[in-house]
Amino acid sequence: MTHSGKQRIIVIDLLRGIAIGLMFIYHFCFDLTYYGYTDFRFNSDPFWLNFRAVIVSTFVGVVGFSLYLAHHKQWRRQAWLKRFAILVLASLAVSAGSYLMYPKSFIFFGILHFIALASLLGILFVRLGYLNLLLGGIILLIGNHYSHPFFNQPAMQWIGLMTEGPITEDYVPLFPWFGMVLVGLGLAYWSQNNQLLSRLLHWQNQGRAVKGLCFAGRHSLLIYLLHQPIFLGVLYVVTEITR
Repeated sequence: MTHSGKQRIIVIDLLRGIAIGLMFIYHFCFDLTYYGYTDFRFNSDPFWLNFRAVIVSTFVGVVGFSLYLAHHKQWRRQAWLKRFAILVLASLAVSAGSYLMYPKSFIFFGILHFIALASLLGILFVRLGYLNLLLGGIILLIGNHYSHPFFNQPAMQWIGLMTEGPITEDYVPLFPWFGMVLVGLGLAYWSQNNQLLSRLLHWQNQGRAVKGLCFAGRHSLLIYLLHQPIFLGVLYVVTEITR
């Protein structure tokens, strides 16, 4: 995402790139477990639960920050509609692909589904300024500390607030994660009011590692869609050869 649709903020690309790198580690370890090379407990081990939380928090926080940068002056409707359509199509592709691999636990509301919905809802909050920090904190508190059996029914599971986790390979519900989007919006507003945004716009780093991470951050959607088929394909070939 660019500032006012023109100038990229390297720090934002860098944060996305770091999240991509962490996601690579998480998913590769997940795939190793899937093929029986390891026995990581992703749904119960605090390390992996917190590792995933860091990844998701970074991605969705940047969603809010980027949404503010792109639309706080005016809603750039055409650019927003194009991005929203791409996210919806990518989400459907993820659901279809995961259904082929995991028909009993396919991804019905994962990170891309969430980002699509957050982009739709978030545009309504872009101009709320510091209020987004308060609203985001409230949503995070509700999402992490309140649950009710009503939200266990399939039609309500995208909201969160369930008493039982759904059977799915990736789950990023509205509560609590929309809270992080609003926090991102609020932080973007704060950074602009405190001249931090102008410093971020002018920050440059020519290091190879930073350039590589920024490249990944600029192409995060494509990388997200391709990396798992590649990981799984490579591990499948290795498994077949060494069997």
